[in-house]
Amino acid sequence: MRNIFTLKTFGLLSFLFFIPAAQANDKIDRDTETAIPRSKNLYGIGVAMLPKTSGSDEFRVMALPIINANYADRYYINALQAGVWVLDSDDKRLRLGMAAQARFGWDAGDGRLTKGMRDRDFTVEIGPALRWQTGLGTINAQWGLDAGGASNGQTIDLQFIRNLYRDNAFKLNGSMGLTWSDKKFNDYYFGVTASEALPSRPEYSAGSSVEYKAGLNGSYLVGANNYILFGTSITRLGNQQAESPIVETRLQPFAYLGYSIAY
Repeated sequence: MRNIFTLKTFGLLSFLFFIPAAQANDKIDRDTETAIPRSKNLYGIGVAMLPKTSGSDEFRVMALPIINANYADRYYINALQAGVWVLDSDDKRLRLGMAAQARFGWDAGDGRLTKGMRDRDFTVEIGPALRWQTGLGTINAQWGLDAGGASNGQTIDLQFIRNLYRDNAFKLNGSMGLTWSDKKFNDYYFGVTASEALPSRPEYSAGSSVEYKAGLNGSYLVGANNYILFGTSITRLGNQQAESPIVETRLQPFAYLGYSIAY
């Protein structure tokens, strides 16, 4: 049943991606540079709902600052990611640079299946990034290396963003992507060490795997420069992640709602 749901979700978004966008551009499309559509720099605050622990079916609510901005068309901040573009094509539709991505950990006491384990720490991943704007949408890629020393692992993210609808007030983007995580990353966030093992929670060492993600993000203009931002996504954990004894559900939802001012 979960596999059927995942296939239907990706199938629907795939269909929507190939419906002609409401507006075509022959230069950089600011609205699809990131999953959150925006043509100006956005600053605000939001509330996000995400799983309490790796694979949890319970949720935690967090208040987060919203920053989605470019500076001198070279430096940028996009939610939990910040970076700099180093190399560009002449039309700047193909860009290469470096990026830093924050990754949340979790408190073991918050999960039903993780009580008594060690907490998993917050960290920052740093590595090369690519953005390529095509006629169909924007492709983003990043290779992240754990610079904070939590897992000492690495990930590779691939994302495709396409505008689904836009007018003067309302904009909606769809996104699809995948993340490859190496053994060290998965073992840290999904593994169970010998000292953490219980009769009901056997020792587990996770290998590398690929997870898949699909989402919708939108903005709605409510004043001269005021926007309501919203979004939701669902991630299907990779096999090595989903088989962990601390995982309660393979499908991991995420949602947020925010308010921002454009400059």
